[in-house]
Amino acid sequence: MVGAVAALAAGAEQRLMDLGVVLPPPPTPFGAYVEAVRIGKLLFLSGMLPVIDRRPQYVGCLGGELSVEDGYKAAELATLSALSAIKEHLGSLDKVIAVAKLGVYIATQGDFREHPRVADGASELLLKVFGPQLLSGRVVLGVASLPLGLPVEIELVLEVAD
Repeated sequence: MVGAVAALAAGAEQRLMDLGVVLPPPPTPFGAYVEAVRIGKLLFLSGMLPVIDRRPQYVGCLGGELSVEDGYKAAELATLSALSAIKEHLGSLDKVIAVAKLGVYIATQGDFREHPRVADGASELLLKVFGPQLLSGRVVLGVASLPLGLPVEIELVLEVAD
């Protein structure tokens, strides 16, 4: 079964090129941690943020300074950073066998209710790159604040090939 699933993911690098997506530079830690840790067949990514070259691209809360569309784009950008970190750590996105978990944390005003739409920025990009066979369940949470005043942080756990 693993071989069949791995074959489905074999086109991730090609899909990314077909989409015309250029990954940002791999993210670097803002503190005392690493961006990715592999334990057995699992790759755990640290929280990925909508930053490029350590510069925030979106700052503020959803339902306040930022719109749902801004949040969607921030989630998409954080996912691009995650893909860049995966590629940096594994050498190729084609080594991803499955997305085991997607967590999306969204800094919101108290009455914000569009969490699923914002999180779709991450889910839909993963769907385009890895295909529906590798799409995971997800956890989406609204929080009071995130590092650096950013609106979105994503967390990924992946199963990877040896």
